[in-house]
Amino acid sequence: MLNINNGASKLKREILVRLAKLQLEGNLEDGVHYIPREMAPRNADPFRCCVYHDREVLRMRVIARLGHSVEDYDDEKKLAEYAREALAREKPTEPMLTVLDEACNACVRAHYMVTNACQACVARPCMMNCPKKCIEITGGRAHIDPEACVNCGLCMQNCPYHAIIKIPVPCEEACPVGAISKDENGKERIDYDKCTFCGACMRECPFGAMMDKSQLIDVIKKLMDGKKVVAMYAPAIAAQFRAQGGQLEAAFDKAGFAKTYEVAVGADITADKEAHEFEERMDRGDVLMTTSCCPAYVRAVHIHVPELNSCVSDTRSPMHYTAALARQNDPDAVTVFIGPCLAKRKEGIDDPNVDYVLSAEDVGALFVAKGIDIGECEPVVLDTIPTTSGRNFARSGGVAEAVRVRVKNPDRLRPAVINGLDAAGMKQLALYGKAAAEGKPCEANLVEVMACHGGCIAGPSVITNAKVAAIQLEKYAATGKK
Repeated sequence: MLNINNGASKLKREILVRLAKLQLEGNLEDGVHYIPREMAPRNADPFRCCVYHDREVLRMRVIARLGHSVEDYDDEKKLAEYAREALAREKPTEPMLTVLDEACNACVRAHYMVTNACQACVARPCMMNCPKKCIEITGGRAHIDPEACVNCGLCMQNCPYHAIIKIPVPCEEACPVGAISKDENGKERIDYDKCTFCGACMRECPFGAMMDKSQLIDVIKKLMDGKKVVAMYAPAIAAQFRAQGGQLEAAFDKAGFAKTYEVAVGADITADKEAHEFEERMDRGDVLMTTSCCPAYVRAVHIHVPELNSCVSDTRSPMHYTAALARQNDPDAVTVFIGPCLAKRKEGIDDPNVDYVLSAEDVGALFVAKGIDIGECEPVVLDTIPTTSGRNFARSGGVAEAVRVRVKNPDRLRPAVINGLDAAGMKQLALYGKAAAEGKPCEANLVEVMACHGGCIAGPSVITNAKVAAIQLEKYAATGKK
């Protein structure tokens, strides 16, 4: 997994901060034009062939951060026009992802390569185990015939010197459902009919060619227009900042939000309802129920494992219940969910109670632009304190545990966790789907599925290392109600 601390992420976050500052100064339309040249000055060493190519890619990144699809890119159109359209936009547009052609490296197809660590050993396990017999030793080194190779990887697995390596296409490799492939020019394309919006491609592309379309401009506009904007932050967001309880609420207040809701409150509602639903399903003879809070997982089932459709919990997500509560308390409020997830943007568009969805990157940029240091914020007294189990929804295994502590007879529950929907996770899912279709009992009767390894704290739009976030989440969750 590509670490969050990398150059591509740094560029994307810097653009967010610059856009937020310009908008807050009332200078977005005039100032946006200068972002590419300021970030790629003429005397700088270019990443690509020249500084002008760098600026063109930065221009595309700005367009995506303004909330536009780069597939509709017009090189004759000024950035000021894109900014103007963003400011006039009434609601976010789909899809949530966009591919930057100019940033895409057009990686060659995934293949295996013999390095100079090869010793041309007598054992020659690479040759002996190759099912296509496409390896030969010439010039004192093994060579792979690329036309005959089927990329099985047995040569790499059997080389005692680790002299054979795999050259992947990171975005294709990361996609668990085969939604990414090359076009006739070798550039990557996303099939949105297959895509689950898990965000793995966006996280793993080392060139930052896969980008989410930010809604930060839209939210700042509502704040500056004096609208009553409410923040609803997921437990995973609390794990992104080294903050004490109540400090995030204070930070959102400084940023101009009228009210802040902890989405862990909605998680408690989800857990209560899923526990009740589990008991009802088992009473009527169902063999399996899966959790439903991860929208990337739910979409994966609908598209790729429809056999499991009837097993997915009918209970809505914590985001939905929190937004419904916010809407009930103030029907005119602008509701903004804040989380680490790309798929939540899709869920937000489909949920009438959710107006906008910001990422950890977005809200981090807003705090920087406004000069808000969360650590220096005086904590506010919380009106409602969620449970520890509700706050633990953000980690893998947390949802299943929250349901377990709420069912009347915990011994009846046999939980299992699919920790990440990579290729292996999708295979596990398919096995559960097959069992459900055949009506066969499974080893588990409650399956929690998280699209991201480690849970939401490792989402595609986080700003903190997952291990650090896990420690922070543990501290945060411990202050919840038992």
